[in-house]
Amino acid sequence: MSTGEFDLIERIRTRIAARADVVLGIGDDAALLQPPPGLQLAITADTLNAGVHFPQDTTAADIGWKSLAVNLSDLAAMGAQPAWCTLSLSLPGSDAGWIDAFLDGFLALAQPHGIALVGGDTTRGPLSIAVTAMGWVEPGRALRRDGAQAGDDIWVTGTIGDAAAALATLDACDAALRSRLDRPTPRVRAGLALAGLAHACVDVSDGLLADLGHVCARSGVGAEIDIDALPASPMLLAFAPAHRRVFQASGGDDYELCFTAPAQRRDEVLRACADVETPVARVGRIVVGEGIHVMDGAGRPWQPVRMGYDHFRED
Repeated sequence: MSTGEFDLIERIRTRIAARADVVLGIGDDAALLQPPPGLQLAITADTLNAGVHFPQDTTAADIGWKSLAVNLSDLAAMGAQPAWCTLSLSLPGSDAGWIDAFLDGFLALAQPHGIALVGGDTTRGPLSIAVTAMGWVEPGRALRRDGAQAGDDIWVTGTIGDAAAALATLDACDAALRSRLDRPTPRVRAGLALAGLAHACVDVSDGLLADLGHVCARSGVGAEIDIDALPASPMLLAFAPAHRRVFQASGGDDYELCFTAPAQRRDEVLRACADVETPVARVGRIVVGEGIHVMDGAGRPWQPVRMGYDHFRED
């Protein structure tokens, strides 16, 4: 059913509950928000384009979920508590049913994480979704990319490689793998638990090696990774055993956390992640030098085809 732009905005507004920290929400030229005293504001933004960030056949509800999940994952990587977000939609047409289904997915993830939709924009154009998410963190406790230190362990939450395997085999992958691509789990609770414990953190969006490379570059260190220690799901091992290493090392789109922490605090890391019911695996270590050196379980060098995804490279 086609409807007007302002009808679509009103349709969205009526789905959003009032909150004390949202002085003025959807419906004006800007939102008015009340941050808690003494905390720093963390802000992130991501744009998802049809055919680039999600397959063309992705359902509206799954697009809604993922558009928020990728932003929550960024807040998680900073150790920030989610608070507010804005949503900008570029739509080929004003389809009220599509909007309702999109909101079903979006709000299903927003509500348990306590993040409020406070504004945004709608326009006609190719299908594209842009979300800006905001959260807060105590001064000095934000997880950053520039804090890794030589001797740190390198850890990864959950499992990686599932989303890349699903994307590479859309017509053949099973529903569980496809779900990992369409509905990633942002590790917000883990990020909060690791604040003050981890030295550095990044979410795995473009590929483990590429994203860890950002940490190494910002921190002025190198890394050693055991490719066979990367945590793999049973469905990935069953579906794509021959290509597992490639999917895990450079596939991306899993939105797990990769973080570094002092080796002497391994037990604390394990307890912190267990307390928030987040699986975690130690996959390498930070070393003096630069670059990432990848080895297999026997200590032999392993060369990746590429480090990860880059929007502006053709290879």
